[in-house]
Amino acid sequence: MKRFNDTNPLVAKRPVLLSVSFIAISSMLAACGSGSTSVSSSPSAPTSTAPAASTAPAASTAATTAPKAIVPATVVLNWFAEPEHGGNFAALAKGYYKDAGLDMTLMPGGPQVSSTQIVASGKAQFGMANGDDILVARQEGIPIVAIATSLQKSPQALFYHKDSGVKDFADLNGHKVYVASTASFWQFIKKKYKLDSAQEMKYTGQLVNFVNDKTSLTQGYVTSEPFTLDQQKVEYGTLLNADSGYNIYGGVYFTTEKMIAEHPDQVKAFVEATVKGWDYYKDHSEEINPSIQQKNPDMGLDMMKFSAAKEMDFVFGGDAATKGTGVMTKERWEEVQKQLVDVGVLKTAESIDKVFTTQFLPKK
Repeated sequence: MKRFNDTNPLVAKRPVLLSVSFIAISSMLAACGSGSTSVSSSPSAPTSTAPAASTAPAASTAATTAPKAIVPATVVLNWFAEPEHGGNFAALAKGYYKDAGLDMTLMPGGPQVSSTQIVASGKAQFGMANGDDILVARQEGIPIVAIATSLQKSPQALFYHKDSGVKDFADLNGHKVYVASTASFWQFIKKKYKLDSAQEMKYTGQLVNFVNDKTSLTQGYVTSEPFTLDQQKVEYGTLLNADSGYNIYGGVYFTTEKMIAEHPDQVKAFVEATVKGWDYYKDHSEEINPSIQQKNPDMGLDMMKFSAAKEMDFVFGGDAATKGTGVMTKERWEEVQKQLVDVGVLKTAESIDKVFTTQFLPKK
């Protein structure tokens, strides 16, 4: 799950997704089109022919059912293949998508890939993004709808050196913080904890500046950075962004309003198969990880094992423990929306019922 240059042990995870604008779709598609890095179930679509007249008994005719039509579909992942997509890879490997009637392609994301733009353009049916990015995209006129979440809370965090004097978010004043300054979580934390004298440093995806400056902090993910920092024998502490009160859903699956209106059966098939995949990955991650590594060979199986273990509580904890994998609640969405309005990331609060739906999730 390392980001950018995976051969460098001082390289961090993905940058936080920033506000999206519905521009330059063609260049995004060129960056992540149907190249060799996409993964597809590639079943052979059954051909349909009209049956010949038959004198067979009615009971025999009724017992013969035409095979389920297989339709092509694509989900744009929110980064390069990694355990945070374990449910999707499990659903592909175990044939859950095919059984649901979907010839599914897993399209990798990356720093130059906008899943919201690609899905909105109709080049893919489904995508993944953080919850706050979906709210921002809708404000910018991109008609996407959240249909399930892979993570009940985000593993985004700020990392600090153990001897830096930092214990909580309020201690960041006077420290250098390597962070995307326009990231929504940082806007919230700055305002809530009055971090007027925190020194915002440009986040480049590199850990080397953080490692070399014992008073600094850096953004990252608790599902990956600790693995690299432990290898470097860096003594660090972690401030999980969710603990600040900014508790977004991470790795949210979404589609378009048009897709829901015209193909609700395909949306339901995708959600149910993906949830089934996550439930399988929970106890069989080491079986599935090699198929993930095939699409991201720079990420070792030891790191995948670490990441999979770290993410389990994010996937199956919280509301998922009692309400089922992938569940989302209106209260959580409304809270994040209000926070984004309060810090000026959103101009208005639209009806939250337009933002997400749980109608396609399996009944608990």
